[in-house]
Amino acid sequence: MPADLLTTVLTGPWALVGMGLLVLGDAFLVVIPGEVAVTALGAASVSTGSPPLWAVIACATAAAALGDVACYLIGRHVGTERWRWMRSPRVRRALGWAHRRLDGGMATVLFTARFVPFARLAINLVAGASRVHAPRYLALVVVAAAGWAAYQASVGAAVAAILPGGPLVAVPVSVVVAIGLGLVIDLVTRRARRGLPGDAPVA
Repeated sequence: MPADLLTTVLTGPWALVGMGLLVLGDAFLVVIPGEVAVTALGAASVSTGSPPLWAVIACATAAAALGDVACYLIGRHVGTERWRWMRSPRVRRALGWAHRRLDGGMATVLFTARFVPFARLAINLVAGASRVHAPRYLALVVVAAAGWAAYQASVGAAVAAILPGGPLVAVPVSVVVAIGLGLVIDLVTRRARRGLPGDAPVA
């Protein structure tokens, strides 16, 4: 992609909207690259000056929290067994894991699951189905979403600050770094779960 076109896409008036939609969709479909979008705009913010980094973080926080709350409401009003996909073995294992983790402490698991897509979906559905106290849940979700958004945007911003070459270099490299960090987090969490008795993998 030519540098001018890339810059136009990443700094245009719809950049934040597009990123927000990807982050929101990521709450339901883990294949949607919400994390990558936040990291890319974080890199663009530093390399081009637009959009402002605070706006990237604020928009990503709002979209992530909205997605989590939507999943919570689905769990609260629909439950975790009504639809066929909810009854698949993989989803049942994930939901069982989420029940056990929520019983051990809601704050810790919400912050941890924010970085693990499939676990995040399971936790939010179970929190809703269990009718976890909504005000406390919402407060924790917003804080966790803000931490996640700041982290993802900062990864891109750090790459752009270190590497010369503008957005044509910073954005692709930051995307690769974000994907690599995601794979590392997935690997670490899977190994950690295997070491816990009675815990089945969720992804």
